[in-house]
Amino acid sequence: MASEPTTRILIPYDKVQERIRELGQQIAHDYPPGSVVLIGILKGACIFLADLARAIPAPVKFDFMAVSSYGRGKTSSGEVKLTKDLDMSLEGVDVLIVEDIVDTGVTLTYLAHVLQQRRPRSIQIAALLDKPSRRMRPVQVKYVGFTIPDEFVVGYGLDHAENYRNLRDICVLEGGEL
Repeated sequence: MASEPTTRILIPYDKVQERIRELGQQIAHDYPPGSVVLIGILKGACIFLADLARAIPAPVKFDFMAVSSYGRGKTSSGEVKLTKDLDMSLEGVDVLIVEDIVDTGVTLTYLAHVLQQRRPRSIQIAALLDKPSRRMRPVQVKYVGFTIPDEFVVGYGLDHAENYRNLRDICVLEGGEL
């Protein structure tokens, strides 16, 4: 009989909230009120985007995109496909891509290229988590919540096979049949 994976808290909820408040203040300082459009990358970034949008003390717009590069496994397939596109135009606006985690950089390189074709004024990236040790493509992340080691993390929107997204803390998934 296969054992179930266990979780170990890596970053507690309170620390996540504190850091998101700091990022919100930094973003508000960097952009004029109402000028930035947050683009949340589904599904993992939805919780981060919601908290980040509330932490920015100025009007913001947001929309969502969905891409796939993982499937049900723990490693990227290396092939990225767009599965949900935006509902708004980005021409002439400041875009902030909001991502749950920057890992290999493959997905964000693809997304930045797709969005650049839409002629925004600027494109920057905000990521809750950055795992630079796994980078395969260079990616400049302007706003980073936490830099983490090369461990498989879940919670606060991040998943494994669609499970664990609802955990409040960011946790390391260990053992079991992963």
